[in-house]
Amino acid sequence: MSNQHTQKTYTLNTGAKIPAIGLGTWQSKPNEVREAVKNALLAGYRHIDTALAYGNEAEVGAGIKDSGVPRDQIWLTTKLDNTWHHRVTDGINSSLKDLDTDYVDLYLMHWPSSTDPEDKSKHLPDWDFIKTWQEMQKLPATGKVRNIGVSNFGIKNLEKLLNDPSCKIVPAVNQIELHPNNPSPKLVAYNTSKGIHSTGYSCLGSTNSPLYKDPTLLKLAEKKGKTPQQVLLVWGIQKGWSVIPKSVSKARIEGNFDINGWELTADEVNQLDNLKDRFKVCGDSWLPIKVFFGDDE
Repeated sequence: MSNQHTQKTYTLNTGAKIPAIGLGTWQSKPNEVREAVKNALLAGYRHIDTALAYGNEAEVGAGIKDSGVPRDQIWLTTKLDNTWHHRVTDGINSSLKDLDTDYVDLYLMHWPSSTDPEDKSKHLPDWDFIKTWQEMQKLPATGKVRNIGVSNFGIKNLEKLLNDPSCKIVPAVNQIELHPNNPSPKLVAYNTSKGIHSTGYSCLGSTNSPLYKDPTLLKLAEKKGKTPQQVLLVWGIQKGWSVIPKSVSKARIEGNFDINGWELTADEVNQLDNLKDRFKVCGDSWLPIKVFFGDDE
């Protein structure tokens, strides 16, 4: 295995190559994002992840321009918001306008929930994610989207999607919460078995994560002479998924990318695989329907 983790890419079922590490921008405050994206690209990142729901696509687009890195060298992911499921074309056009680009490399259905824009406590009565996917499947032919995928899909919903006769394109990616306290081995294995690449969000366990008090992780980081964050990122990449750590601090953005030249042994990976604590950063209680069924363990 090459230990040049920041140069690593994964080949998707479309043949496209997604960089192993990217910058996540969820929960980044306005005005911080533009600078974070610029700093990440100048540090060598080539994968930027955003979403219509984050409300920061215009800043992400400005940060890309500020960096001077040519657009064709950057992998850009954005996502269709829940209240736009029945307006997929409008959703991608809105994102492209704000990002100030002609295309995105990856367009994800953010959640398998077609939420009613008039009343977010309700699901649209005549629309579900199967219909949303039917519309998303038309996008690659337009040139506006290079690859399509999903996010926050468990096995139950993936099976529902893949077994529907209208599903002609298997999602290229399923972006899910992945860290040692939410490792989802069954779901990752299911994704892989269907040729779907897994991207891990909240891969550092998010802000104030209990992970950073975990003695196994701290001991391992100390032994390696690395930060706990660097250990978590290399763990994810060695497990076979792409990681999108979120940060707005220049020093942390650079630190998270400083992961070349070493790797974890099989035993060290195994130690992190077997941490006992469990927590999810992102649940589904805020959605009008349940999307997590505990089928990922």
